Amino acid sequence: MTVNTPDTPETVTLDVREITPRERHALIFRQFLDLAPGESMRLVNDHDPKPLYYQLMAEYPGQAGWEYVESGPEVWQVRITRLTR
Repeated sequence: MTVNTPDTPETVTLDVREITPRERHALIFRQFLDLAPGESMRLVNDHDPKPLYYQLMAEYPGQAGWEYVESGPEVWQVRITRLTR
């Protein structure tokens, strides 16, 4: 499940591996909302963030791009791009 995004460097790297799981989504969404259109962030996680993908696409349809940079098995990295507001 890859949504192609412009090949722009990430403005932020957000490593949530040491964050309490129940706090991760709120932190990620706050960071996403701080991005300007065209900016992206790199999310580093210890599992496939597929549930986050579905939540992001449901809450912000058409506003986010999603591209896997690394797909496990121990580290998952995703570039999330703010497409529009």
